[in-house]
Amino acid sequence: MIDLFERMKMGTKKQQDAYTVIMELDIMNELSTYTPVLCGTFPIGINISGSDLDIIMEVQALEPFEELIQTLYNKQDDFTIKRKTINGKEVVKANFTFRDLEFELFGQDQPVHKQRAYLHMMVEHELLQRYPALKQEVIHVKNQGYKTEPAFCKIFDITGDPYEGLIRLGVEEGIIMG
Repeated sequence: MIDLFERMKMGTKKQQDAYTVIMELDIMNELSTYTPVLCGTFPIGINISGSDLDIIMEVQALEPFEELIQTLYNKQDDFTIKRKTINGKEVVKANFTFRDLEFELFGQDQPVHKQRAYLHMMVEHELLQRYPALKQEVIHVKNQGYKTEPAFCKIFDITGDPYEGLIRLGVEEGIIMG
């Protein structure tokens, strides 16, 4: 697995600030049992105003995880936690704000490198490496109100479900396994 999180120390000012906030919160240590991985736009440098910090984790037992998240972060601004079913899997999703940055913690019973958020980020990262001009184009489309995966699909003219479409593109391009 590529550790894009560590690269944020040397990234843009916003990436460095986000890295510092994550380290101050000590979230990677406090949740290390669950193999936390920062996904989304910050690690690959396409964050815009309002982008959140998505941390995904592998969680076999949701109840103790939910209790730990509640204990650690329930005093943070805008804290919410819920269980829901996504793609047939029960997940725990918590959101809160710390130092003016929005966090989303996501736990499910699946290795992080097989979770959709991670796969999407790997596809997006590789496409940004292959096509350097793509970064500004994605940021431009995102600033028009598109979420990240739909922005990539608009640019690459992928129709249908953008989350599935990005996975398909990643498989077709040999970036991820099908």
